[in-house]
Amino acid sequence: MQEPAITAELIASHGLSPDEYNSILEIVGREPTFTELGIFSAMWNEHCSYKSSKKWLRTLPTDGPQVICGPGENAGVVDIGDGQAVVFKMESHNHPSYIEPYQGAATGVGGILRDVFTMGARPVAAMNSLSFGEPGHHKTRQLVNGVVEGVGGYGNCFGVPTVGGEVRFDPAYNGNCLVNAFAAGLADADKIFYSAASGVGMPVVYLGAKTGRDGVGGATMASAEFDDTIEEKRPTVQVGDPFTEKRLMEATLELMATGAVISIQDMGAAGLTCSAVEMGDKGGLGVRLDLEKVPVRETAMTAYEMMLSESQERMLMVLRPEVEAQAKAVFDKWDLDFAIVGETIAEDRFLIMLDGMVKADLPLSKLASSAPEYDRPWIETPAAEALADVPEVDPIDGLKALLASPNYASKEWVYSQYDTMVMADTVRIPGIGAGIIRVHGTDKALAFTSDVTPRYVKANPVEGGKQAVAEAYRNLSAVGAVPLATTDNLNFGNPEKPEIMGQFVGAIKGIGEAVAALGMPIVSGNVSLYNETDGTAILPTPTIGAVGLIDHVDHIIGCDVRDGHVALVLGETIGHLGQSAILAEVFNRIEGDAPTVDLMQEKAHGDFVRENRDLIKACTDISDGGLALAAFEMAEGAGIGLCLDAGDTPTLFGEDQGRYLIACNFDQAEALMIAAGHAGLTLQSVGKFTGQTVRLGAASAPLEELSALYRRSFAEAVA
Repeated sequence: MQEPAITAELIASHGLSPDEYNSILEIVGREPTFTELGIFSAMWNEHCSYKSSKKWLRTLPTDGPQVICGPGENAGVVDIGDGQAVVFKMESHNHPSYIEPYQGAATGVGGILRDVFTMGARPVAAMNSLSFGEPGHHKTRQLVNGVVEGVGGYGNCFGVPTVGGEVRFDPAYNGNCLVNAFAAGLADADKIFYSAASGVGMPVVYLGAKTGRDGVGGATMASAEFDDTIEEKRPTVQVGDPFTEKRLMEATLELMATGAVISIQDMGAAGLTCSAVEMGDKGGLGVRLDLEKVPVRETAMTAYEMMLSESQERMLMVLRPEVEAQAKAVFDKWDLDFAIVGETIAEDRFLIMLDGMVKADLPLSKLASSAPEYDRPWIETPAAEALADVPEVDPIDGLKALLASPNYASKEWVYSQYDTMVMADTVRIPGIGAGIIRVHGTDKALAFTSDVTPRYVKANPVEGGKQAVAEAYRNLSAVGAVPLATTDNLNFGNPEKPEIMGQFVGAIKGIGEAVAALGMPIVSGNVSLYNETDGTAILPTPTIGAVGLIDHVDHIIGCDVRDGHVALVLGETIGHLGQSAILAEVFNRIEGDAPTVDLMQEKAHGDFVRENRDLIKACTDISDGGLALAAFEMAEGAGIGLCLDAGDTPTLFGEDQGRYLIACNFDQAEALMIAAGHAGLTLQSVGKFTGQTVRLGAASAPLEELSALYRRSFAEAVA
């Protein structure tokens, strides 16, 4: 095939600016070949190089005594004691999921699972954070159904329980949904596998499924805004096969146990290019690839296509040559491709051959280390205007407005499509706070949560960033877990717009401050920028995935709400209504500042809940929808009515931070009051759980009526 001429149009179509192309000319010393241009495009796009975000990501706290491996590998690794580690990460598959919802979401799940087992960990839990446009938008129903089916279709077949997540709707996502996938796995702390190649002349081995043309240019597509040519981008979306992935995992873990693996890397974004370059660069070595040896499922594939394909269920490995036959036997047993496609070399070269012809010959280190790094201009988000008066709302009418919204209605329609119990270690399924799994064969448990409130971040990026971490901290603390560490998935619009970059910088500052104060370092993550369509950006959505440890399953704070239990609120209620759910749902007003986050108070409250777990029968954090929604959800889950003393809007629906709702009997409430007094914390009785009626101040409604509304509203809106 005649390779196309390198023109300004071709360069631009590869997502490279004129200045970036000039840098390539300086590095190579000549005009690049078409394949070389594709390789630079893949390595230097936003999705792979983090060129707009690296400067700020470096400011995030990533260390702690519990951290075994922080950012930079396929996933983060955290010590959980007894020689065990939890391996976890969250990543986005936003652009593909908007173009092709089922496959986009499915391959997002597949990719994050590979990131985990590539480190030597067996996946044990999954979560997802989904953001869609307004329910009435013509695309929303299709996207919701396709994405949820894709997440369930892949995760269920692979056999990993989905234990948590979140779903939101806002007009800002009309043209660009978000699909953030999280996975966690367990491994022996001394048997973690890394991606840095070592040793000259070591065989580079291709593992897994065959390479096709699906996903060619996927990473570049994911680093660009959408416009009216979106349908043309469908071929850039990968196609997943969970049954192949399951076999790949078993074969990989079996191979790792033999001691044959020197280094290993998932083939994700930018496929063979990115995996080979990262392995070589981290090990200070060059790599030669002979592409005719790559297993393919389509005829006459070019070097360009093979290097940029993002076909799924593939790995790249550097192997100890003396165990080649043993390693191949493992993959033959699992009916997977095993092909030696190259070797490590001493020179700083990325040498790509096809049928004896040189298709690319580049300095390997420059592909990674010389990727552009921008200090984008940014404008601090202006302080929000003070909130104008908010009229009082009938408490029951206000609660009904929340329950009727797919944002706050039960998400059972979503998580009922996911397998939540496979592997038989799930302790708490989605729908009731943080998900919990038992650490198999031990008395320990791990808790998982995913949190962000995008409207807070837009109003006040610093406080919104802090709040996302603080809410994750509260969700873990509310089940009795000690928060260990976090992964972040930073979803923003076009960073070339100073106001968008200002949102990013502010959120990073808030997140950094919060993880430092709460002892939850960032150990992995993903940045997804250019989430815009026709110039309209999404809400800034820095999703925080967090993991906590419970030292014994008997120490889990349960959901045992009973008739007669006292309702207590830990933390001070001022009644902050700026950017609140009630303001948006009842008055259609997105106004005011985000609530402030007192990190020292957050820590003190979390410590108090965990230290007094024996006195607490049920606990939840108070966030979106305030006390009224938190108390209703707790009551509805137990099938018991509710009586709250307050009837005013700020007390019932305010979203002051740092607060927990606690249920317990009278004697336990008394003991908690004494303990809170000694600790100098605010803890007050706000009502009780009783009967079959929900009473808020003087207003009331049957629990049955409200429960039916809560349970059906989501499906009626978008299913």
